[in-house]
Amino acid sequence: PTKPLLLATASFDATVRLWDVDKGECVFCLTRHTEPVYSVAFSPNGEYMASGSFDKCLHVWNVKDGSLVKTYRGGSGIFEVAWNGSGDKIAACFFSKLVIVTDFRP
Repeated sequence: PTKPLLLATASFDATVRLWDVDKGECVFCLTRHTEPVYSVAFSPNGEYMASGSFDKCLHVWNVKDGSLVKTYRGGSGIFEVAWNGSGDKIAACFFSKLVIVTDFRP
């Protein structure tokens, strides 16, 4: 692969960090969440990363530059996020026992 190998970490300090695995360095610290982040997931093509937080927000980030691409707001905290195989839909599991699937187009 031509892209650097990245690792995403979710944290109770409300941040998401993207790490360059080969260098062992933090590439981006993503700080738009306001509550603990419970889940992160890379898109199938590796260009985007979704994060879900107890702040009720599903954020989608560009992993190349760390920019926030989209935000979806739900009715309760998010415990899990996942992409479909083609990368055009994202699922989020909420504390309220609701699962939503939303379209994603950058």
